[in-house]
Amino acid sequence: MISEIVIVQHPVSVSVPRNYTVTLSVRAVGSGTLRYQWFQSDQTEVQGATEPDFVFSAQNTQLYVCRVNDQHNNCIFSEWVKVKVYDAGTVSLLEAWRGEPYIVVNPLSQAVQLGQSVQLRCTAFGIPAPHYQWYQNGNPLQGKTKEILQIENANKDHEGAYLCAVSNVLEEKWTEAAEVSIVLPDKPTIKCLTATDKVALLIGNLNYSHFPNLMAPVMDVHELASRLQQLDFRVVSLLDLTKAEMLAAISKFLQLLNRGVYALFYYAGHGYECSGRNYLVPIDAPQPYLPQNCVNVQRVMHSMQEKRTALNVVLLDTCRKWYNQHYAPSQIRSLAPLGNTVYGYATCEDAEAFEVQDGERSSSIFTKYLNRHILWPEKVTRVLERVSEDLGRDPLVAGKQVMEIKHTLKDSRALTDPIRTTGHTGELHLRNVCWTRANELPQRRLLTFSCGAEVELSFSAMFSNVVIVFATVRTMGPQALDCRVSLRSTPVLKDIFSNSTREDWAHGMASLLLGTVDDPDCTLRLCGLQKLQDPLVITVDLHYTDAGRKLRMSEARKESIGKPLVARWELHKMTRAEGAAGQEDVPFRSVDQKSPPKHPSCQLLDEARRPSTRKALNTRQCTAKAPSGYVASRRNEPEEVDEDDFLQCMQQNSS
Repeated sequence: MISEIVIVQHPVSVSVPRNYTVTLSVRAVGSGTLRYQWFQSDQTEVQGATEPDFVFSAQNTQLYVCRVNDQHNNCIFSEWVKVKVYDAGTVSLLEAWRGEPYIVVNPLSQAVQLGQSVQLRCTAFGIPAPHYQWYQNGNPLQGKTKEILQIENANKDHEGAYLCAVSNVLEEKWTEAAEVSIVLPDKPTIKCLTATDKVALLIGNLNYSHFPNLMAPVMDVHELASRLQQLDFRVVSLLDLTKAEMLAAISKFLQLLNRGVYALFYYAGHGYECSGRNYLVPIDAPQPYLPQNCVNVQRVMHSMQEKRTALNVVLLDTCRKWYNQHYAPSQIRSLAPLGNTVYGYATCEDAEAFEVQDGERSSSIFTKYLNRHILWPEKVTRVLERVSEDLGRDPLVAGKQVMEIKHTLKDSRALTDPIRTTGHTGELHLRNVCWTRANELPQRRLLTFSCGAEVELSFSAMFSNVVIVFATVRTMGPQALDCRVSLRSTPVLKDIFSNSTREDWAHGMASLLLGTVDDPDCTLRLCGLQKLQDPLVITVDLHYTDAGRKLRMSEARKESIGKPLVARWELHKMTRAEGAAGQEDVPFRSVDQKSPPKHPSCQLLDEARRPSTRKALNTRQCTAKAPSGYVASRRNEPEEVDEDDFLQCMQQNSS
C-alpha cells in the first residue's frame, strides 16, 4: 500500500539584505526515499537545489517553491515563499543576528497641502519576514499592514503621530514616530477690480409723434439715475430725443469713455428686433418701424468696445418683437473678444416689455426690479440674475415677459467697484470738463424790482435736458402789496410732461419734479434743452398792488441764464451732420418686393386684473395714430442705414 507524502515543515518568507546567505527549509514524510526540487517564480528549476535545505546568497527578490516526490511518482508542493532582498547600503547585521525584526527605514515626518497624498514607509529585515501594523496617535489603523502607508486626499483628520509595529515570531519592534501635518493653502489674493471712472447715459422716450405715448420712462430714468449716482457714476439722463439727438448724445457719451472706464447705456421706450439686431425708436420715427429711422444697439456696443473700456453694460427696457425679418442683417465689424460686455434685456426675443400704472406712479416691471438690486455689491451678471428671478415671480407678467441676459464677462466686475484714477488723471480731467458741461446749473440769483420787491431765482434739474426754474418773493418792499410772480422763457420750450392724458400721472410727475424746493411762488419747467441754440432768457413778471395809489401794477425783469445742463453740449451742431451723412455718405439700396410681415396684433391685458400697458406697438393704437395717407403695405423700402459713418463724423466734428 502506497502512503501519501506529507509536508510537516514549510519554508518561510524572509526579508534580508543583499548578499545575505539564506536557508530555505522544507520537511516531508512519506514511503521510501523522497526527492526534492526547488523552483523559482517563473517555474524554472533551480539548478542543483535538490536538497530539503536550499542555501544560497540572496541577490534579488524572488519567489520559491519546493516539489517533493517519491519513488511511486507521487508528488506534493510546498507553500510559495518570498525572499525579499533590500540593498542595505551601509547597514551591517551583527553576526549574532537570529532573524528578529531589524528596522532599516523609519517613516519620515512631513507636511502636505490639503487634498494631497501622504506616503509613509517602513522597511525591516527579519527571518521569518516581519509583519507590519500602522498606528495613528496610538490607535491601530485597520487594514494598514503593509510596508507603505498610503493616504489619499489628506485632510485635518489625518494629522498626528504615526508609528509602525514590526514583529515576527522572535520579537516586536517599533519605528520612530513620524509627524504628519496638513498645511492649508494660502487664501488666494482677491484681485481688487477697479474702474478708472464710471459713466452712464440714460435715455427715455415717451412722447412719440407717430406711435403710442408711454409714461414709465420718466420715473424709470429718474430713479435709475439716482441709484447710479450713489454708485459714483457720472450720469447723463435725457428724455424725448429724435434720432439725430440720440446719435449726437451717444457720440458725446463715447467721448467720455477711455481705457478702464465702466460704461453703462440704458434705454426705455419703444423698440423692436430685426435679424438679431435691436433697434431703439426715436420720438420722430415715422411709421412703420424701419431700421434706417432707428438706432442700432449693437453699433452702440461696438463703439463702446472700441474705447477699450473695462466694462460695458447695455440695459434695454424695450420690446423685442420681430419686424422686417426679410431684410439682410447689417454688417457690424467684430472686435477681439475682450470679455467685458453685458446685455440686460427686459424681455426675451419676439416678446414685449410691460409698464404698470399704480395711481400717480408709472414704472416698468423690469426697471422696478433693476432699481431694487442694482446697489448690491455683486458681479453685475449676478445682479441681473436677481432681477430676472424677481421678474419671473411677478404674477402680473407671468408667462408674458421673461428677462434675458447675455454677456462675455470674464472678471467678477461689479457696478459697486471702486474708482482708482492713478495713472489716468489726464483723461479724468478732460472727462470731468466734458461731463460737467452737461450737468452745470445756473447760479441762484436775486432780482430787485423798482418797487423794492426782491425775487429769488433758483434752479433744479431732474434730467440733463430738463431744468426747473423756481421764483420766490423774498421781499415785497414798502409800497408793494399782494405780490405775485409768473415766469416765461425765450425761446419758448415745450413742457413734455403736459402731454399726458392721465391727469393723475401728470400730477404725480409734477410733484416729483417740484419736490426739490420748498413752497416756491412760481415754477417754470423747461424741457428739451438739447434743442437750445441761443442763451436762455427768463422773464420774471411781478404783479403787485401799489400801497399808495391802490392800483394793480406790473413789472418785468429779464435774466439770461446762458445754456444750462446739456444745452452746453450743443448737440444741435452735431445733429447737422446727420443730413450730410444721410444724403452723401449713407447708401440707400432697394430690395425686392416681397411682402413683409405685418405688425403682429397685441391683446391688451385685462385692466381689471392687471393695470398695465405695453411698450410694443399695438395694432389698434397704431391704426388710430397713423398719419394720413399711411398705407399698410410696404414696397421698395430702403435697407437699414449704416450709422458708423455718421457717428465717426460727429466724433471728429466735436473733438
